[in-house]
Amino acid sequence: MTQITLTETGMTVPLSSGPAYFNHCWLREACPSCIDSQTRERIFDVASLPDLPRARTARIEGDTLVIDWQGEPQVSHIPLAMLETFASRGRADDPADLPRKLWYSDFAPRIARVPQAAVLGDPAARAQLTRALIEDGIAIVTDMAEDDDSLPRLVNSIGSITPSAEGLFFDVRVEIAPTNLAFTAGPLEMHTDLPGEEAAPGVQFLHCLQNTVEGGLSLFLDGAAVAEALRAEDPAAFALLAEYEIPFFYRHDAYDYRAHQRVIETDPEGRVTGVTISQHLQDTMDLPQTLLDTYYPAFIKFLKMMQEDRFLIRFRSEAGNCVIFDNHRIVHGREGYVADSGKRHLRGCYTDRGALRSTYRVLAKQGFDGVVAAPQMASA
Repeated sequence: MTQITLTETGMTVPLSSGPAYFNHCWLREACPSCIDSQTRERIFDVASLPDLPRARTARIEGDTLVIDWQGEPQVSHIPLAMLETFASRGRADDPADLPRKLWYSDFAPRIARVPQAAVLGDPAARAQLTRALIEDGIAIVTDMAEDDDSLPRLVNSIGSITPSAEGLFFDVRVEIAPTNLAFTAGPLEMHTDLPGEEAAPGVQFLHCLQNTVEGGLSLFLDGAAVAEALRAEDPAAFALLAEYEIPFFYRHDAYDYRAHQRVIETDPEGRVTGVTISQHLQDTMDLPQTLLDTYYPAFIKFLKMMQEDRFLIRFRSEAGNCVIFDNHRIVHGREGYVADSGKRHLRGCYTDRGALRSTYRVLAKQGFDGVVAAPQMASA
């Protein structure tokens, strides 16, 4: 096919990958002239036309589709490269749409580590960090400055601080009257943070200020890896956890948060995008009792898988390091520690995943894709 075929609703365009159909309304909005060059916002409203747009003529000139429209003087010039992308992918190119790299218990030595000064001052290092957070879901910033503004400077290099019920920041240390089990010396089961909030925080920062106690190893696992393992081992259990929402809460004297979340999060293509799990913040199940006959076995199986050594990594939080992780993917916990054996103090806060991806997209457009070259082997 070498000719454009017009219909009442759209046209079929010959592309390098083969003929592809495009709707007239979509084509009218896809014209670059519909976007203001200064504000980058859309300045054309397809609903402002008296009738649905319809092409009078269409032709290919070089690398552009040129369309004359009926009933209006507009001539649209649409890059063929854009049409090729939508014909093959169904959506626009997105530098931040990176495939997740699932990981297991041997991953700890490969966690990306980037010094704070590099993150703040070098766009290549900032791209390395943000790419690792998208692909792996976890990274460590080392050599954190010791001043009070150290953590905010780091967070703001990626995105604005997202407040939670605890405020802008929270301190993980033993408290006399704790409002959270994290503020005790006891062990913390594997969980994601604050699922009781309607939009649970996206990216968590944990800056270790002091850690001289006995015990208290930090625990992490890739929730997406566990979910994919469940899908492979028990597809029916996976389907239940990915379909139904269950209740979570976060309440104390001055607040009472409640929300429903899916334990396994998936995108429209069915890919696992994350998990939501927290036994200490799970509310009483409100699914139909007969559904619980199958849901509970699936749920318990998933919880037990998160205790398996094949998924868990353990390491000691070190003063001067800040662990950053995707709170919708990386499940974390802590071993108990001896409270009077020393001091353990972590300061935390959040930003959202949209901010993380936004920062990476801007860096990628500037030519910083965050790819770290593999070390070269010395020749014999």
